[in-house]
Amino acid sequence: MKRALALAAAVAALVGLTACGEKEETTTAGAATRSITLMLDYLPNPDHVGLYAALENGDFAEAGIDVRVVTPSDPAAPLKLLQAGKVDLAISYEPELLIARDKGAPLVSVAAIAQRPLTSLVSLKRGFRGPRDLRGGRVGTAGIPYQSAYLRTIVDAAGLPADSVKETSVGFNLVPAMLSRRVDATLGAFWNVEGVQLQRERRNPTILRMDELGVPTYNELILAGEKEFVGEQGDLVRAFVQALGRGYAAARADPQAATDALVQANPDLDAGFALASVRASLPVFFPSDTSKPFGWQEPRDWDRYGAWMYEQRLLSERPNAGAAAITNEFLAGQSG
Repeated sequence: MKRALALAAAVAALVGLTACGEKEETTTAGAATRSITLMLDYLPNPDHVGLYAALENGDFAEAGIDVRVVTPSDPAAPLKLLQAGKVDLAISYEPELLIARDKGAPLVSVAAIAQRPLTSLVSLKRGFRGPRDLRGGRVGTAGIPYQSAYLRTIVDAAGLPADSVKETSVGFNLVPAMLSRRVDATLGAFWNVEGVQLQRERRNPTILRMDELGVPTYNELILAGEKEFVGEQGDLVRAFVQALGRGYAAARADPQAATDALVQANPDLDAGFALASVRASLPVFFPSDTSKPFGWQEPRDWDRYGAWMYEQRLLSERPNAGAAAITNEFLAGQSG
């Protein structure tokens, strides 16, 4: 979830960031424009390709929205700043949202950006085929509680004794921990980011996705808002979400052009890697049910995942996640 290749830790600090609700500004052409401050979940990367395609193609401008994109100084910051009213919308993760809500945060997910888990079990060991090969081994994680729960679930589903696999916290140094052979596998890297990079480096990784290993499926990346803001600024949220969806649709139609927009805005990204990652990621940005719009969140999946989190003692109460934690009302073709 929180990125393993620490891409230089969090470069952009939040100095001077102030609360930004819906505001009226005047463009040089004299048209009224509303503004939104969006906080990313991490540094800009291929997961955000649709955002940068929408910015480049003028989708937000056409909707009358001026978007300010900010990055977190700490991966835990987006939802905290969202609750504090310092940003209007934030990209985050389904488990993080459910944990925040369990602690009383009045937050709601208004769209899914990644429909499936991106978090993966990765090993560079020769002969590693699956979880059964973890017996007697060490698995590196970032030390996040729900990653520990993923590992317990995987070990149990594989029929291994709970004490046959050792978890080692390696922080965000997941890939270096494998390269140095400190661990036999890692859990936490994204298959579409670190996994793609390892494949490009011809390190022959074995990559297994969470929902293939016994963990209930979930939306890895979500777009979250504070309930009062979402309720009061519904038209603005709807316009933003649907413009964002057009950006991801443009990326699907022309991955090269969308990647060019991403890299142009973030020149530290390697263009070859970015394109490979975008191509690998595109299917996960859209529902498998083609009758559903971009951003769709399946209530039953949220209920199952929320129940699993409760059973793993990650939540103090069983959440009514499918009804309370999400809304699809701002998606194309949907209504409140």
